Amino acid sequence: MTVEREQEYVTTVLGTGSYLPERVVTNEEIEARVPGASAEWIADRTAIVERRYAAPDEAASDLAVHAARAALDQAGLDADGIDFIIVATTTGDAPIPSTASLVQLALGAHRAACFDVNIACTGFVTALSIARAYVALDPTTKVLVIGTDVWTRFIDFGNRATSVLFGDGAGAAVIGSVPHAPGDPEGGLLNVELVSRAEAHELISMSAGGSRRPASVETVADGGHLLSMQGRGVRDFVLDNVPGLIAGLLKRSGYEPADVRHFVPHQANGRLVVELAKVSGLVRADTHLPLRHSGNLGCASVPVALDAANRSGVLRDGELVLLAGFGAGMAAGAALLRWTVTEGGTR
Repeated sequence: MTVEREQEYVTTVLGTGSYLPERVVTNEEIEARVPGASAEWIADRTAIVERRYAAPDEAASDLAVHAARAALDQAGLDADGIDFIIVATTTGDAPIPSTASLVQLALGAHRAACFDVNIACTGFVTALSIARAYVALDPTTKVLVIGTDVWTRFIDFGNRATSVLFGDGAGAAVIGSVPHAPGDPEGGLLNVELVSRAEAHELISMSAGGSRRPASVETVADGGHLLSMQGRGVRDFVLDNVPGLIAGLLKRSGYEPADVRHFVPHQANGRLVVELAKVSGLVRADTHLPLRHSGNLGCASVPVALDAANRSGVLRDGELVLLAGFGAGMAAGAALLRWTVTEGGTR
């Protein structure tokens, strides 16, 4: 008697997309605006030579919609085929409604449940872990995960350490499942590791605009609505915490750092990311750094870098791809994927 096996599935990326605003801002323009920041100094310290600024009429949801449409197109899906929209952002359109709900409206994704995730630059990886759980419950589920930020409206141009880093943009991925044949290597989204270190929360902050310090003439005057970041402390946090997180994720998944073929990190600072890859032992991995022409995009950094790698064709079927985010909170997260090419040829 033949016993039929229940179909097995793996959770994977069905399509990616990204969007960068049209306005290009060079290091020379930043030099003219920020005291003590020469174009050469910026490039040397950050590996950034230009970044994109959103137009005056563009908000986080507008950037997100562009990226989402590109991801849906690559996945071969209509917006009505999406069950959940998860938007990772720290600079949403407004405190309420959720930015995800505005994306739903613009896309016409009428079936989707929508919510935001606010964990700064770890947000996209965190949203991926939530999407993975939804798809695990029901393999027919499709989740649109978006990272979007418009940080250039919240930076202090009198502060050389932060104002040279940031740009605006959005990246997206459609998460779903594909059939998996018994005996084949496990593919798709293999594992996720997330940590929070709240004792270090003061390293990156925006002190005003919430219930503790509501907006007022005084909070505007003292810069409470602008980003504050302790650069050296952030660097130390990343190098002290993220390599161990990556090592734990890989060990739990049955791999070594040398097995990773592609490293797609948060685009915080080029020098820092290169040092992170070295300390983490990712000696065989290609570290993807589109920040040279986009800057630090906050929640959008990881999905924009992933889309750039995907569309360039360098991600091959079966290769291990490691995503990593880290930022305010302080929080960090990493996700390990075995890249899977779907039947339609999208990734």
